[in-house]
Amino acid sequence: MAEYVQIDNLPGYLSRPTDEGPWPTVIVIQEWWGLDDQTKSIADRFAGLGYLAFSPDLYHGELAQLGDNEKAMSLVQKYGPGAAVELQGVFDALKNDPQSNGKIGSVGFCFGGRMSLLLGINRPIDAVCTFYGGGMQQIFDQMDALKCPVLGLFGDKDVSIPVGTVEQFDLLLDKVGVEHEIIVYPNSGHAFFRDSDPKVYKHEAANDAWERVKIFFQTHLH
Repeated sequence: MAEYVQIDNLPGYLSRPTDEGPWPTVIVIQEWWGLDDQTKSIADRFAGLGYLAFSPDLYHGELAQLGDNEKAMSLVQKYGPGAAVELQGVFDALKNDPQSNGKIGSVGFCFGGRMSLLLGINRPIDAVCTFYGGGMQQIFDQMDALKCPVLGLFGDKDVSIPVGTVEQFDLLLDKVGVEHEIIVYPNSGHAFFRDSDPKVYKHEAANDAWERVKIFFQTHLH
């Protein structure tokens, strides 16, 4: 069952499992396009696995059409600075929500991948997954505050997050002592998981990534 709700005054898409709760919870954080059908479909996939899945609308109803990079950038600039604080409020509310069993993870894509990491830096979350976290190097100096396991999924053809940046991320997590797994998929670019866009979707990489995500959250949220 899915519906639009407000959690800590932030609207979003809440997808529930069909069995009785409380459930482990996953916060699903949008790409820079906004809370689109792709993001909601991922929340539904998590609900199908038995997670309470909430995808907050960090753009408060605004949305960039796929491919409109200029609009997406303007929305990131408009809402991005406040998004980290809003996500902290969402975490706090879900932590105390009777539908949640108190175990909370986050997964984010592109812009949301960086926000997922920031949430792990700012709140005692149980597990953080980042898919090609756009601009994540901006927060490398804060990684020592990250205390939970991390799963990072990247493509070797992603020009916005070069392999060298991913390697730096991996070494940094080693240095600060964070349990982590970093995967770089061959012949895959940015947004390889986005199955609604045949120009970027990579079936083999996306399927492997999803299996790893399932194992990751099963391990750390149960």
